[in-house]
Amino acid sequence: MSEGHALQRLARVPLLQRLATRGKPPLRLVAVARDHVTGNKAAGEQLLGGRFVAGAEAMDLAELDWSALGTSSPLAVELHGFSWLRDLAAATTREKGAALAEGLAARWLATHGEKIDPAWAPALWGERLLFWLAYAPYLLSRRDAAYRKALLNTMARAARHLASVGDEASPGLPRITAWAGLTASCLLLSSGTARLARAEGGLARALASAQHDDGGLMSRSPAEQAMLVDRLGLLRSAYAAARHDFPQGFEDAGAAALAALHGVTMGDGTLSSWQGGNEGSRAELAAIVEGCGFRARPLRVPRGWGYHRLSALGTALVIDAAPPPGAKLARVGSASTLAIELSDGQQKLVVNCGGAGRLAGSLPEGLAEALRTTAAHSTLTLADTNSTAILPDGSLGKGVTDVAVERSEDNDASRLEATHDGYVRGFGLAHSRALSLGNDGKEVRGLDRLIARGRKKLREDVPFAIRFHLGAGVEASPTADGLGALIRSPGAPPWTFRCRGAQLGIEESVVVDGAGQLRSTLQLVLVGEVSSLGGEIGWQFRRSS
Repeated sequence: MSEGHALQRLARVPLLQRLATRGKPPLRLVAVARDHVTGNKAAGEQLLGGRFVAGAEAMDLAELDWSALGTSSPLAVELHGFSWLRDLAAATTREKGAALAEGLAARWLATHGEKIDPAWAPALWGERLLFWLAYAPYLLSRRDAAYRKALLNTMARAARHLASVGDEASPGLPRITAWAGLTASCLLLSSGTARLARAEGGLARALASAQHDDGGLMSRSPAEQAMLVDRLGLLRSAYAAARHDFPQGFEDAGAAALAALHGVTMGDGTLSSWQGGNEGSRAELAAIVEGCGFRARPLRVPRGWGYHRLSALGTALVIDAAPPPGAKLARVGSASTLAIELSDGQQKLVVNCGGAGRLAGSLPEGLAEALRTTAAHSTLTLADTNSTAILPDGSLGKGVTDVAVERSEDNDASRLEATHDGYVRGFGLAHSRALSLGNDGKEVRGLDRLIARGRKKLREDVPFAIRFHLGAGVEASPTADGLGALIRSPGAPPWTFRCRGAQLGIEESVVVDGAGQLRSTLQLVLVGEVSSLGGEIGWQFRRSS
């Protein structure tokens, strides 16, 4: 039996008859939102071939058992959210894609449509509603009246459910997603108009509790920031389809979110790697930025978002100048304070090692934890100790609580100096990093200082290491005097590196690419010892031409 016939057979179950009779008929769509974001055509073609892939996980759709799938793995979450409808639409016509989309939706209804279970988690329903409403033509093409009514009535039930439990979603992006989905359903389902004000109020609260006033999420995750822009863009389309004015507060939140996202985007169009995330997909990020409907310039001087940006003539430098995110607002956090990423045009020169991001579970657990350490970021580590402790249960402990930042610009360079207190409690030393980027984009100067502070006094010298993890494909060779290195890459002119106050070594390293896979690379490592009096280490990256 073909997959199409199997899906049709599985869809024809008595349950659909019961689901079709729920609600207050006749239920209909007022309009269909248009998703302006182009999906991944290759992923869509895999779907048409009967295979669903999420990072290192894959599944044969003919063997998909919604009841056994669960909701914990990245693959399960992706499937349950139905965001893959976007990829399917990018790969085929509505006529061809509808058979697959409707078959999977019917099977989902048969398993989860009648009872409230983990698949009804508020964030999952929020995402599901956003994509079901945006791709309704792919889900409502068949002439089976029972199926159509079952789908619409289940969406209406979900909306009533979200109106009661939206605030039970985890704070941050999950709660925003839940309320955004409810708001879209109120605009586009004929039964939802009466709940619109409540939905808009819930979304406004969710944004206020999760988004800094500079637009950045309090989770400080660039990957989540991209999803925030996407969610608000989908909602914007729902307002347009329903011919309602998009509330100014949501417009402002979306534009600010996009500015913060631009602020952590490097010259190659991918993200800088922070808070357990990786660079992501260049094509996916570009599609979100182009299709979201918002417009903004990169956020250079943040407040709560914390990622400062220096840029000049194609050279971009991003520094994490804030404490790690609070445990309640971040699924994972990293001890990355004062780390940097540096790109020259489309070539990333200095990076952080990154993490699995949305594909959590694609990396071995021990490695995933190691990638959250200070040593996995391009900054200073004192005595092989994280600037913010990572506890055995994976949560963040004591460490950085305050980061002081001073910034200035003149005709010669952009300058920033930031100081954190993560090593004061244990070592009596504060870490300060001063950066300057020449206005010609050819030179980055850095000065790392360890400054005596607090009552703690070291009884003996302790070691330090300053690491600069190099981008994938970037090579480094030492200079004859051992105080520098020549840095070559396929995508940029050669750069030279020089240092003083430390011994320079070149060691192996790894980075996690946008697909969640490990790639081998190199790192520059400056090592030495520091006393209770403190010390300073100077360094410089300079483009050779």
